[in-house]
Amino acid sequence: MTAIPQPLFDGPFEGSARAAEIVARVQDFLHGELAELARAHGIDHEHGADRALLQQVWRRAHALGFYGMTLPEEMGGLGLPVLDHVLIKEAIYASGSPFAPHVFGELSGPPRVGALARQATPQQMAQFIVPVAQAEMAICFALTEAEAGSDAGAVQTRAVLEGEHYVVNGRKRFISGSPFADAAVLLASTAAEGAAEREVTAFFVDLRSPGARVESGYKTMAGQTSTGDIVLEDCRVPLANRIGAPGRGLALALGRISVNRLLHCPAMLGLAQLALRDARDYALQRRQFGRSIAQFQAIQHMLAEMATELAAARALMLGTARALDAGGAARAETSMAKLFCSETAFRVADRAVQIHGGEGIVQGRRVEFLFRMLRMYRVLTGTSEIQKNTIAKELLESA
Repeated sequence: MTAIPQPLFDGPFEGSARAAEIVARVQDFLHGELAELARAHGIDHEHGADRALLQQVWRRAHALGFYGMTLPEEMGGLGLPVLDHVLIKEAIYASGSPFAPHVFGELSGPPRVGALARQATPQQMAQFIVPVAQAEMAICFALTEAEAGSDAGAVQTRAVLEGEHYVVNGRKRFISGSPFADAAVLLASTAAEGAAEREVTAFFVDLRSPGARVESGYKTMAGQTSTGDIVLEDCRVPLANRIGAPGRGLALALGRISVNRLLHCPAMLGLAQLALRDARDYALQRRQFGRSIAQFQAIQHMLAEMATELAAARALMLGTARALDAGGAARAETSMAKLFCSETAFRVADRAVQIHGGEGIVQGRRVEFLFRMLRMYRVLTGTSEIQKNTIAKELLESA
């Protein structure tokens, strides 16, 4: 079994006793069973698993109680507070496992549907949400289009009601998890042709339906292929698959945007901790001029800056989690956390590459992958510039 890395910083665990127990068990799962599975199938961060192997991971994670833990208790989850969720996710990503995103089912599992349970009809629960929660179905969230990114309401995909079905036409771009999804939570315009007001509505769409297809082929700068386009050509979606009332799509999709922004931070910081650990260990073993480079002040200062900035980012993340658990909206704080954590994590990765020297710029080295992966987080889930807009808006409106 692979040795479980020790935390970078000493100190008491800041979550609940239940969360501490989950972290210990999930670490055993990641560094034991899943590490062996990755080795057996040649899986790493840039050589992903196929759908059959992913479903094996999902089902095993579900059997161990990890897969749906983020769901509300009434759906079989643990109803975790945000702080516990953040700490568990941070530990998962700090493990370095290529299966880290699949333990919770982040790309295609329970986190995609948990917030919809209160709006879903009994039929939608049985057809979509329960199978996703039980690791029997994969689902993606399809909002982004060529002209609808930061401006989420500018969707051009149209859904026209004809009797008991909506006829849907359009193309969704850069949809995470779509290459292995069975269904999508899809947002489309239901406004009348030429209407001045936007009306965006959410639907469950079975991607195996006639007129729906997924076009894979995107490879991100981090080398991953879990993103694709969803193309809809006269796809007939039952009226019964509409989620909530017409025009409520954006409210449903963005209703938990503050929490969702924060929940990307532990992934960034977990990966950044991995970069710092790799840089520290490399500095200790790399020798130049008769001694380890860790003895050079320039290297020590880089390591000190990396550790200090990570500690500050982590404090902001945990403080924001506590504010959300206390019932605060924390709109500015979650944007601050997303902004600061993503920028900090990338700076840490950049210095880690610098410490590795020539070894750090060779493809196939983990630190080089982390550099590319952490660069992406400055764009994903809301760019740094959009976060600054939100922070400024909240600040000015509070005057």
